[in-house]
Amino acid sequence: MRIAIIGAGYVGLVSGACFAEFGVEVCVVDSVVEKIEALRGGRIPIYEPGLDKLVADNAREGRLSFTTNLAEALDGAEAVFLAVGTPTRRGDGHADLSYVFAAAEEVARTAKQPLVLVTKSTVPVGTGRRVRELVQAARPDLQIDVASNPEFLREGSAIGDFMRPDRVVIGIETGASGERALAVLKRLYRPLYLIETPIVATSIETAELIKYSANAFLATKITFINEIADLCEKVGANVQDVARGMGLDGRIGRKFLHAGPGYGGSCFPKDTLALAKTARDFGSPVRLVETTISVNDDRKVAMADRVVAACDGSVAGKTIAVLGLTFKPETDDMREAASLVVVPRLVQAGATVRAFDPAGMDQARPLLPAAVQYAESAMDAVAGADALVLLTEWNEFRALSAVRLKGLMRGDVLLDLRNVYDREATQQAGFRYHAIGR
Repeated sequence: MRIAIIGAGYVGLVSGACFAEFGVEVCVVDSVVEKIEALRGGRIPIYEPGLDKLVADNAREGRLSFTTNLAEALDGAEAVFLAVGTPTRRGDGHADLSYVFAAAEEVARTAKQPLVLVTKSTVPVGTGRRVRELVQAARPDLQIDVASNPEFLREGSAIGDFMRPDRVVIGIETGASGERALAVLKRLYRPLYLIETPIVATSIETAELIKYSANAFLATKITFINEIADLCEKVGANVQDVARGMGLDGRIGRKFLHAGPGYGGSCFPKDTLALAKTARDFGSPVRLVETTISVNDDRKVAMADRVVAACDGSVAGKTIAVLGLTFKPETDDMREAASLVVVPRLVQAGATVRAFDPAGMDQARPLLPAAVQYAESAMDAVAGADALVLLTEWNEFRALSAVRLKGLMRGDVLLDLRNVYDREATQQAGFRYHAIGR
């Protein structure tokens, strides 16, 4: 098979490389010339473990190619995936679908043979219906079947998520059009059938809502355990034990019950907001999701206040070492990261912030105050610091010696906002240790 993917961003690039690994001939097209030239030269514009090798291997074997020419990408393609951005629209919080609609119309105008047009981007309910209307208006003479195939890729684990997913969701229309689209997508995902991956075939509207509902539920789960963590601190309980006791219940599960400074990233913040806005528009508000959004926003501010409080009520004139800037480990993504709230507030309060992140510092520089200093290593960041704040739980931070850290620092405050350190060990090293919910 041959397919085209519109958009060489995170979803498009990972999906393209993984489909190519399945044996499919994939052409990824993007309008940004510099991005395509970089990919052709073997340079990956995003940080994702294993992606560089996967792209290189499949490009070398001729299964994966990159272009800025849409007609070239569509030549012989049985399916075309829309993997363009859907950022939050300024002013009203809805997902900006202009890139999706523009790409769909351009595909319709350029295509020379029947194909299946698949929305891979995260889009609100009703988008697939609008895409169908647009392509039918643009090319009433051509058979273009519309489908939805939302992605469920976690940054840092995307390749494994694609190759060994919990499920594949396919949204199709009723009748012959849907049957044709389903047949093509089943062929594409045949390797997953062989490992008995559940395939959820449903309507396009249902597929679109599955994606938003899944992300909103996980965001709510994170926010729930964060609020329980605050309660644990008031009553003398341990949130990690609470989470374990809850997670062992098969109806609840262990994942996403880790207290911290709040969720971030490219998905949860914009998807919860878009779902809440869509639900309001349809007169069926999702108030639990709306509250989740509000609580999560407030939590990031509270983390900065927590740092100030731990530093005896003031950070003015003090050096604060911050380990981790990205919203999670194993990614260079800074979107909606807690550091974007915490660090500026510390700088505004008079602190000197010295930060280190294994992958995200280049992305952080234009987003954080110019006064922030960037260290060469974790140990460089903490040298001479009055307080240490762990914001992102990179594995290399987990193994740091509390004794060595304390020996390098001027002060004795350690704020573990990810609960990765042992309280007894840090206190024995001489730290005033502050964790989340314990």
